[in-house]
Amino acid sequence: MIDRIGPHRPIITSNPFAALIGSIVHQQVSMSAGRAIYRRVVERCARRRLTPPALLAVSEGDLRGAGLSRQKAAYVRNIAEAFVSRTLTPAKLRRMSDEDAVAAVTEIKGVGRWTAEMLLIFCLERPDVWPVDDLGLKKAVRNFLGHTEMPSIAAMNELAEPWRPYRSYATWYLWRSLEGPVLPAVTPANSGSKRRA
Repeated sequence: MIDRIGPHRPIITSNPFAALIGSIVHQQVSMSAGRAIYRRVVERCARRRLTPPALLAVSEGDLRGAGLSRQKAAYVRNIAEAFVSRTLTPAKLRRMSDEDAVAAVTEIKGVGRWTAEMLLIFCLERPDVWPVDDLGLKKAVRNFLGHTEMPSIAAMNELAEPWRPYRSYATWYLWRSLEGPVLPAVTPANSGSKRRA
């Protein structure tokens, strides 16, 4: 699989606040819709800069106008409040262990474990994350094992045990395996806030 897919090249969002907002915006919508909504949210921020104070200054109505549901508008504001109050900061998150970081961000209403695990992989660049609740990963593991049924969490954990402490890399390759013969992590939406690992 590694030979077929090529070098490990995930797209990394270096700003934890932007990464969390992006995860909420993209939940339960297509990638193209998520990118459009995210762009409109940024455009409504002062100087078109997505910062915690700038986001809090955007009214709920404007957030809804950008395409967020009432629930998502509340969730992104909750995240902004956590950063404005310095309950969370990029420096604090980077110093935390994986589980401490998950616990800290899931204290925010609207942020679940999956979102926290995506933060660990695609922002904090933690090498040993294995998001067993991710549907794409489950499908990839099913295909990898040649099964017709979705694997249980126990089966997924048993499979990944030999890959410690690099399960994030295995996760990324398994996700890419669902894409077929496509250059990994290439996206036309690559922006200045992102870089390649």
